Amino acid sequence: MLGRINHVAIAVPDLKAAVATYRDTLGAAVSQPQALPEHGVTVVFVELPNTKVELLEPLGEGSPIAAFLAKNPAGGMHHICYEVDDITAASNRLKSEGARVLGDGAPKTGAHGKPVLFLHPKDFCGTLIELEQI
Repeated sequence: MLGRINHVAIAVPDLKAAVATYRDTLGAAVSQPQALPEHGVTVVFVELPNTKVELLEPLGEGSPIAAFLAKNPAGGMHHICYEVDDITAASNRLKSEGARVLGDGAPKTGAHGKPVLFLHPKDFCGTLIELEQI
C-alpha cells in the first residue's frame, strides 16, 4: 500500500528563521511560503534529491501546529508523509484494520494540490502519518 516517502514535516515557531537556516546554512533549495488555511498552516518545502522536508508554521489561532509548538517550543518533527496510489482504498483498508483517520475521515487537498489524510499517531508507533495520493 505505501509508496515512497513524500516528505518529513517539521513544525517551526518562526518560518522565516527556519528558511534561512535551511537555505543559508545548509545550502538547500527552499520553495516560497504557501498558506493553507484549511490545514491551519503556512508551509515551505526544502527540495532534496530523494524527498522533501516540509517546514510548517501555525496559521491562525485554531492551528493544530500551535498546540504542537506549545508542547515543543523549539519545534520538531511533526509528521511523515507517505505516497499511496489510491487514497480512498487506503483509507478504507486502514479503517477496516481499526486505524483512526483524523478529522471527518474524508481526504482534503494538501499543499501539492493532491488528496491527503492524516492517521492518528497512537495507531502508528506515536507518529502522525499523512497519506498523499500520487
